[in-house]
Amino acid sequence: MTIPDFNPMPVHIVLGASGGIGSALCKRLVKNHGASLVLGGRRADTLDALASELNGHALHGDATDPDYVNRLVERAKELHGRVDGLVNCVGSVLLKPAHLTTFEEFNQTIATNLTTAFSCVRAGANAMRESGGSIVLLGTAASLIGLSNHEAIAAAKAGITGLALSAAATYASRNIRVNVVAPGLTRTPLTARLTQNEASAKASMAMHPLGRLGEPDDVARAIEFFLDPCNSWITGQVLAVDGGLSTLKLKG
Repeated sequence: MTIPDFNPMPVHIVLGASGGIGSALCKRLVKNHGASLVLGGRRADTLDALASELNGHALHGDATDPDYVNRLVERAKELHGRVDGLVNCVGSVLLKPAHLTTFEEFNQTIATNLTTAFSCVRAGANAMRESGGSIVLLGTAASLIGLSNHEAIAAAKAGITGLALSAAATYASRNIRVNVVAPGLTRTPLTARLTQNEASAKASMAMHPLGRLGEPDDVARAIEFFLDPCNSWITGQVLAVDGGLSTLKLKG
C-alpha cells in the first residue's frame, strides 16, 4: 500500500486531462499553484507524456465507467492523503437535429457528458466530505441559449447544470463547492472538424459577439478560478466563457 505524502500543495484530479482544455488546465495548475495532479483519460500515450512533464500521476481508463472514476479518486487519496479539487473535462460534440440523431448517438452523448459528470460528483463528494474541496464540471453555452442542431449535446450539458446546482446545495454544509464552466466553441482537437473548416469557423466567429473562437486557456483560466481556495465563497454557479454568445445579441 502506498503511504500518502501529505503534500501541502493542492491535490487535483483532472479527467480528460489529455484534451485541449484539460492539458491547458493541468499546466496552469502546476505553474501557478504547484499542484500535485492525478490525471485521467483514455489516451495512454499523451496522458503518460503529460504526467511525466508535470510530475503527476496518470491512470488510464474510460470515464463513462463509474468504477474507473472511483479508482482514480482512491489513487489520489493513496498518493496524497486527500483530494482538493476534481475537474471533469471529458466531453463530446454532436451537431445533429433530433430527427437525424440515432438513439445510440444520443445515449453515447449522455454517457460521455452527463454520466461522467455524475460519477465525478459522486466520487468527489465522497473523497471531500471531511475536508471540503471544489468540483468543476464543463457545460456548454449551447445549453444556455437555443442553438439549432444541438439537441443531444444541449440536453446532456443542461443536465450537468442541474446536477451541479443540486450537488452544490447538498454538499455546501461539507464545504464542497460545485460549479460549472460553460464554453462557447473552443479550438481543441475535439472541435477540429469545425474550427479548421474556414467556412464553419467564420460562421461561428460571427455568432460570438467578441468576434473570435475560444482558446483552451480561456476556459482553463475559468476552471482554475473555481478551484482556487481564494474563491471559496463561490458555489452553485454557471460561468459562461463564450465570447458573449449565450447572453448578447448583435445588431441584425
